[in-house]
Amino acid sequence: MPKLDNKVAIVTGGIGGIGRGIVKHFLDLGAKVTVVDIVAQADGEATLAQLPGGGNAIYLERDIALADNASAIVDATVARFGGLHVLVNNAHASKQAPILQVDQAMWDLSLGTGLFATFHLMRAAHPELKKVKGSIVNFASGAGLRGQANQATYAAAKEAIRALTRVAANEWALDGIRVNLVSPIALTPGIEAWSKQFADQYRLMLDGIPMHRLGDPEHDIAPVVAFLASEESRYVTGQTLMADGGSIMLR
Repeated sequence: MPKLDNKVAIVTGGIGGIGRGIVKHFLDLGAKVTVVDIVAQADGEATLAQLPGGGNAIYLERDIALADNASAIVDATVARFGGLHVLVNNAHASKQAPILQVDQAMWDLSLGTGLFATFHLMRAAHPELKKVKGSIVNFASGAGLRGQANQATYAAAKEAIRALTRVAANEWALDGIRVNLVSPIALTPGIEAWSKQFADQYRLMLDGIPMHRLGDPEHDIAPVVAFLASEESRYVTGQTLMADGGSIMLR
């Protein structure tokens, strides 16, 4: 099992879904975690207080779509924990619609919370990660890899994040910073809502998973993120790891 003893991590979108699973698993592995989300400060703190090891986490209510918040998040982390070893860009909001119904607001939401937030946090974290030869874990999606219907803004942002990740992996390798991606399928509140809105697509997705189940955020997805965050993946960078039950087998 990867060890994250005394490693300091930032996890965006860490209050619910996959992000919560990552936070809980990181804490179990001994990490100290800054959890970033848009949930009200008091509610976020209450959620962390319920987690084992929650005393090793702080919560920041921040909108990552605002570029200036990236440096503030990194600064708050360093001030509290003394450094930064891992950045996990998990958060991403979007709305689903056919291409002919997509409007500018949908683009702004997906690119702002996905691609641009990832970009700004990566740049803000770079100086601290360079000091310790740290790791960045970004998130891809089968929606982008397959070109899933009704997911234009989300799929485009996710594929842009993949491209950004590969560029950063090349540029920052000499700085000792590894940059990788996880592409998950997991049972989250967002997936549940999507399954009701697009039931036919949901059934097709489920039928296309060889393991015939959705992943568990904490037990199936978070360990893959922890591997990429740990020294056990010291020779891995620029890669997309599929944590999707075999749904997409990259060559």
